[in-house]
Amino acid sequence: MTILNIASIIGLISGIVLMIFGIVFDMGTMSVSFGKIMNFIDIPSILITFGGSFTTLMTMEPSLKTYVEKLASFKLVLQTPAYNDVETIKNIIALSNVARKEGLLALEETANSIEDEFLKKGILLIVDGTDPELVRSILETELSCIEGRHSDTIGFWDKLSAMGPAWGMIGTLIGLVNMLKDLNDPSTIGPNMAVALVTTFYGSVLANWICIPVVNKLKARNAAEIMMKEVIVEGLLSIQAGENPRVIEEKLKSFLNPTNRAEFDVNEGGEVDG
Repeated sequence: MTILNIASIIGLISGIVLMIFGIVFDMGTMSVSFGKIMNFIDIPSILITFGGSFTTLMTMEPSLKTYVEKLASFKLVLQTPAYNDVETIKNIIALSNVARKEGLLALEETANSIEDEFLKKGILLIVDGTDPELVRSILETELSCIEGRHSDTIGFWDKLSAMGPAWGMIGTLIGLVNMLKDLNDPSTIGPNMAVALVTTFYGSVLANWICIPVVNKLKARNAAEIMMKEVIVEGLLSIQAGENPRVIEEKLKSFLNPTNRAEFDVNEGGEVDG
């Protein structure tokens, strides 16, 4: 089940609401005038800034499919990750207890009930008697590939954050050229200047309201997921080495931040005697 990320939703909605409030609010009369919003709506400027930014990114991507997939990654920002580092560590400690009492082969049955494909793959490698160094190599290679895919998606939004202001500047130049062409008619200077500047506004909105928050959210999400998978690698190799569950627990707890470590200690996994 998908859980919405409330912080992202509040942040995005608050951003646009505050921006609109800044446009319509008049400090002199302490009133709002929604008619001012029309001053910021210009179809050619929208086409130049947003159209130019998104089509440039489309040109950069290897295929239309990857372009659409990377655009769709925006929904990740609106979702809360399904993994939980505390629960993952508890699961690994539970596995170590099973291995300690019943042997490594007993993990095969447990693996079938695990949803995390990375953890499941590691367990099955251990059960198959794979050399520890080879297990580490396989898992770290997969980890590297995951991080590479994440970096590619983050880079997509990073480039889009640069395209917004760049195409906004192109729109500004177009507006200025049009203004200079009509310089003999003073009545056109104001409207043309407004059109020139509104493209810069659109570019800044695209970068600062959407792209930069998405980039930073995806970076944080990537760092958390990679750390969690590193925990899994260390935990599985410790189980394969036959280490005591208590030792594994202390080792894996060092990956947690103080808040999550305190949460872990409240309902500590620990070694099961037997």
